[in-house]
Amino acid sequence: MASSYDYDDGSYDSRPYPSSAGGQGGDLGYDPNFVPDSVKTFVVHLYRYIREKNVYEILQMYEGSFQRLSERMFRDSPWPSVEAVAPYVDNDHVFCLLYREMWFRHVYARLSPTGRQRVDSWDNYCSLFSVVLHGVVNMQLPILWLWDMVDEFVYQFQSYCQYRAKLKNKTEEELQLLKQYDQAWNVYGVLNYLQALVEKSMIIQILEREKEGLEQFTATDGYDYQGGSNVLKMLGYYSMIGLLRVHCLLGDYHTGLKCLAPIDISQQGVYTTVIGSHIFTIYHYGFANLMLRRYVEATREFNKILLYILKFKQYHQKSPQFDQILKKNEQMYALLAICLSLCPQTKLIEENVSAQLKEKYNDKMLKMQSFDDEAYAVFDELFSYACPKFITPSAPALEEPLINYNQDAYRLQLKLFLYEVKQQQLLAGVRNYLKLYSTMSIAKLATYMEVDEATLRTILMTYKHKMHAVDSDGKIICNSDLDFYIIDDIIHVIDTKARKLHGDYFLRQILKFEEIIAELDRVKLD
Repeated sequence: MASSYDYDDGSYDSRPYPSSAGGQGGDLGYDPNFVPDSVKTFVVHLYRYIREKNVYEILQMYEGSFQRLSERMFRDSPWPSVEAVAPYVDNDHVFCLLYREMWFRHVYARLSPTGRQRVDSWDNYCSLFSVVLHGVVNMQLPILWLWDMVDEFVYQFQSYCQYRAKLKNKTEEELQLLKQYDQAWNVYGVLNYLQALVEKSMIIQILEREKEGLEQFTATDGYDYQGGSNVLKMLGYYSMIGLLRVHCLLGDYHTGLKCLAPIDISQQGVYTTVIGSHIFTIYHYGFANLMLRRYVEATREFNKILLYILKFKQYHQKSPQFDQILKKNEQMYALLAICLSLCPQTKLIEENVSAQLKEKYNDKMLKMQSFDDEAYAVFDELFSYACPKFITPSAPALEEPLINYNQDAYRLQLKLFLYEVKQQQLLAGVRNYLKLYSTMSIAKLATYMEVDEATLRTILMTYKHKMHAVDSDGKIICNSDLDFYIIDDIIHVIDTKARKLHGDYFLRQILKFEEIIAELDRVKLD
């Protein structure tokens, strides 16, 4: 199969690999060298379909057969080792790398990976990405699989950073492993691989040419129908999303959004084809905008994705990612509640999303409007529930007293967020008063708010600052639906009231009635 990939790095047997079984104790009866007939059939057929570039059959086996076999035969144990299955696939180097990628993903999903397995998985990703970057890989793989590769790569990096930061109960063997493999899942290595995939794939140039009508990328969902390969191109595309996620985990939101900039989030794109890609992209995009005080952009995108999930989640109930979809759905409702509490923008919210939001968080949102100790506790609760699992990327100092520091990055981000909330404490009061007037003297507003005029001017400047943000193009944008200016100590209020779209309301109701009538027509009456 090496010739099929046009990559001549020798057969699988020519490279020394550590055993995939690596001390997995999930099942005492597990024999890594025993290959059941069903697994033989699976790897032989998957190997053949990859050689033939039969994307449809590859997808059926990857999404269907692999999950069914995992559920039926390997619920509590790993799959057979790659050494055991290699003879059935001509010892093909690249296929064995792909098999190991799935092998480790299964261990992470259903079992508890050992320290050695975490290191081995990093080595496998390094080998796999090196083949893609430096070889000529002539494969067509389902974009779902390619998304899962990047998704799992970032997840395992995050998981390893958390594992490495929990030093308190580590055994001597585990500590020795951390010392020996101190470069495993190094943050620079992770970022370099993702950036290298973006650059080598030339995906940014491809997306630019598509805007000019010189390329068809979105229309083909990233597949190459001219006999070429989609692997490098799609890994580069998804790596931009991977970079956004990594930078969000590090707390560098500006750089994360900059990495995603070549993908136009306002339009349908290849990132929306795989639901996991769609949800994770918008979740991290929205969270980054929230932390940068771009509340309107975050609210708009959360609203769109939550409406999408509301309409289509029933079609993904059999997906292995269904639980993750539901979890991200709940987290994004919590983030939307935070956005609307800090910057009310109800005109951006669809009716169905608004109804769900009120059902879940109406009481909490009312509490958050008060900006007292109880409000801060709610902000703390929702942020802690909905934020990513932040990481400390630096390797631990193993000589010092062994302590757990896996929560340090989270505590720092929470502290910064609550500090931002604290700064906006008086803004809700200002907004409520200004909503009642078109013009108002500073002295009158100061009396209402029970502060002196100098303090009020400071509060008004804070309002101006906090309700404006700098967008990705460097332009200052207004987040609030209410603004003002001051002339001769008189506050002039600019209230951008949303125009009621009665036509849209009636169209929605007509569509609902049509759906009800169609459903009634399908019911057979006795």
